[in-house]
Amino acid sequence: MELTRQKLGDAGDDFRIRQLQAQQMLRGELEDKDLEEYVEERLLLTRFEEAQNWARRNAVWPLGFGLACCAIEMITVIGSSRNDLARFGAEVTRFSPRQADMLILSGRVSVKMAPVIRRIYDQMLEPKWVISMGACASSAGMFNNYALVAGADKFLPVDVYVPGCPPRPEALIYGFIKLQEKITGDPTLGWRERYQAEGTEEAPVA
Repeated sequence: MELTRQKLGDAGDDFRIRQLQAQQMLRGELEDKDLEEYVEERLLLTRFEEAQNWARRNAVWPLGFGLACCAIEMITVIGSSRNDLARFGAEVTRFSPRQADMLILSGRVSVKMAPVIRRIYDQMLEPKWVISMGACASSAGMFNNYALVAGADKFLPVDVYVPGCPPRPEALIYGFIKLQEKITGDPTLGWRERYQAEGTEEAPVA
């Protein structure tokens, strides 16, 4: 190893040095102190829970689901080249709740649609998260009347609210980043007991 450093130290070719070290390690030529240094440079220690949450935050699969005009803004975030949610870890958009773990409520929620949304939510993978996008999904917005649910949190556990009518694509991306921070920092879902939102079984049919 010292010989390798003498040969390539003057050139400053760090990549070549690491390459030769890897070859020496594979041939069994690194021993004692050199081997310990090689391993320590490449060893990462963490807890299983932290690694699991890191993987979850960077592999969120949104459901291809829209309700109203906010869905157009959501599409520009998920599928456009300028605002590509795949850069932030939501690479795969699924159109089956059995294969998705994030629901974006993009638009107003009618009283007739609420049980359908809840059924879709119950069929999603666990753990799962919900983003309420826009004023209508959060509080019925400008369409506040008897036919709409004034707030999706009346029947779903909402993790992040994104205000606006409609919110800009950048706002939804910011809300998604906040959701990622929540997944990493506070992964406990105990508060969902209020909504009886555990498990992946279908909602019972009345």
